[in-house]
Amino acid sequence: MMAAGLSGALHAQSSASAGEAAGEAPLPAVLVTAQREQRTSKGATGLDLAIKDTPQSISVVTDQQMRDFGADSLNDALRLATGINVEEWETNRTNYMARGFEIKNTQIDGIGLPNDWGIVTGAMDALGYEKLEVIRGANGLLTGVGNSSGTINYVRKRPTNQRQGSIGLTGGSYDLRRLEADYSTPFTATGSWAGRIVLATEDKGSHVRGMSNDRTFVYGVIDGQIGERSTLAVGYSFQDANTDGNMWGALVLSNSDGTQAEFDESASTSQDWTFWDTKNQTAFAEYTYALPHDWEVKLSYNYRAFEDDSKLFFVYSNTGLDPQTGLGLRGWPGSWATDDDAHMLDLSSTGTFSLFGREHELVVGISHSTGKRTLYSRAADPDAPAWGALPAFPYPGDVVPEPAWGPKTFYSVTNQELNRAYGTTRLHLTEKLATVLGFNWAEYHRDGEQTGSPFDQTERELSPYAGVTYSFRDNLLGYVSYSDIYQPQDYYDIHGAYLAASKGLNYEVGVKAEWLDKRLLTTLAWFKAEQEGLGTFAGLNADGNYYYEGVDVTSKGFEAEITGRLNEYVDLVLGFTSLQLTGEDGADLYEWVPRRTANLALTTKLPGKPAIALGLNGRWQSKVSNVDGYNGGVVRQGSYATLNIFGRWDITQRASARVNINNITDEKYITSLYQVGFYGAPRNYTVNLVYQF
Repeated sequence: MMAAGLSGALHAQSSASAGEAAGEAPLPAVLVTAQREQRTSKGATGLDLAIKDTPQSISVVTDQQMRDFGADSLNDALRLATGINVEEWETNRTNYMARGFEIKNTQIDGIGLPNDWGIVTGAMDALGYEKLEVIRGANGLLTGVGNSSGTINYVRKRPTNQRQGSIGLTGGSYDLRRLEADYSTPFTATGSWAGRIVLATEDKGSHVRGMSNDRTFVYGVIDGQIGERSTLAVGYSFQDANTDGNMWGALVLSNSDGTQAEFDESASTSQDWTFWDTKNQTAFAEYTYALPHDWEVKLSYNYRAFEDDSKLFFVYSNTGLDPQTGLGLRGWPGSWATDDDAHMLDLSSTGTFSLFGREHELVVGISHSTGKRTLYSRAADPDAPAWGALPAFPYPGDVVPEPAWGPKTFYSVTNQELNRAYGTTRLHLTEKLATVLGFNWAEYHRDGEQTGSPFDQTERELSPYAGVTYSFRDNLLGYVSYSDIYQPQDYYDIHGAYLAASKGLNYEVGVKAEWLDKRLLTTLAWFKAEQEGLGTFAGLNADGNYYYEGVDVTSKGFEAEITGRLNEYVDLVLGFTSLQLTGEDGADLYEWVPRRTANLALTTKLPGKPAIALGLNGRWQSKVSNVDGYNGGVVRQGSYATLNIFGRWDITQRASARVNINNITDEKYITSLYQVGFYGAPRNYTVNLVYQF
């Protein structure tokens, strides 16, 4: 990540040594300021490759795009990315999807974090990130375990070389109030040490009846140079988020006569006494040492902690709703608390070497990570009305009294350990032909106890990576790639045991081209992703719990994206994805996944009035459907599009005002049918004021 700056420092140092030997004055060392300017992400291969030269599909959501379109949470930011489905199937839980599969591969600054179950609890603030990279397809090189969907690489903000800062205020629909600040400054005259702090606090109601959210996010980072050859960066972030009146599960939308129920967008099954509070912490340290001959060694440590507490109310129906009376729902109260933490240590070395008269790149590394998740529960009074039949729906938020809760007791614990060794090289076979070859060896172990039953599982797998690129012209490149990856699964079979690991394979052929003096990048990719033994919902067991079966699923299709600057006034992102999802017998699977999606983000400054900027972004998806797991009713969502616009006025060089209007057509839609969802927000607005200093 910091190879370019360190290479410059080494060059200066070696030149200085030669100069001293010749009696010349030594050259000054190149400090960490150069590294800040040249820092890049290595999210796909670990190598410093431009997106055009990477033999895989990559989309980027920039900090500017997030600001322009008011994407203050990661959910909103990822809706701007090509090929990503943000499946917000519950008011507090979301899955990210790519190529028909759940994304379970996460990176921070190109470093893969320990395996998680793919569900994001709560809305994470986006202010601490410089950009989000979405690498589609299996990516075992740097994440270790996962599937053939893709990887999200969250790139943190770092200190800048010059003092700069901003403070912003936002207000809008549903009593939104948001304050954010971002400040960076050098600590020394040379800029060798600098720091940055980011703060956001937000309080907001919701279009969902009785629901409100507040969150506070803080992030700080310091980096600098130690001596002539080494650098150090340390950082920490904390988010405290609280939700009241949230749904656990979502709406029951199937009627007993086979028709689909429809309600107002504000419809909620929740009660006023429900809440779901979360705390997220991360910390990191990176130490980099420059070796001779353009090599570097980097040692990084990442820490992640999550805890939550909740009192929830689940609503279901074994029969479907009576369309005449609105009766047929039953309640299920639950209270859960989680403690989850993970530690990861990664040691890597990156550099170049000469072979057959050409320069090539290489990265090798090892990593060790551990994690522990403990789940607690509180039993609800079994005689409480919350367990029984419910009034006619829709009902208000005060019809079911809160049950009496027992003490917090142990429910389950899972210990995880992941050991990895990996390597990647880019070989320049000719001036036009290059290949990227890599491997990832992973040993994954987990043990613990689930509802009184102990488990112990260890798996070892080797995943190869191979990609070939050919430059037809300076601006036109073709590529082919293959990668695979393994995913230990968090699904239980009918007997309550974990399913075996799923194997994901990804085949991709594509063309990338740069236009308009490299301002515009176009990508066209054909892919085939296979997932072997993927846990798929199979029904309810004798205890009334969900159980899953491993099935083989194939996803194939194509993606197209245009991204960049058309001229000095207009920026464009336009993407389209088309796919098929089939099982072993060739029949369609996962019909809740849209087969076709399109996304657009267009921003422009008015010629002659550069202080005024306008923008439009939107997303379209094809129709989807799913079956209610309790009553077997089919729920459908037709194809739909949502459109958002913004206008920004730079009042002075330091002050600006922005207005965003979301869902300008007031489209009514269900957020997700992954687990049967709820309605998205109708047309709403925000107003933002920013002052830079």
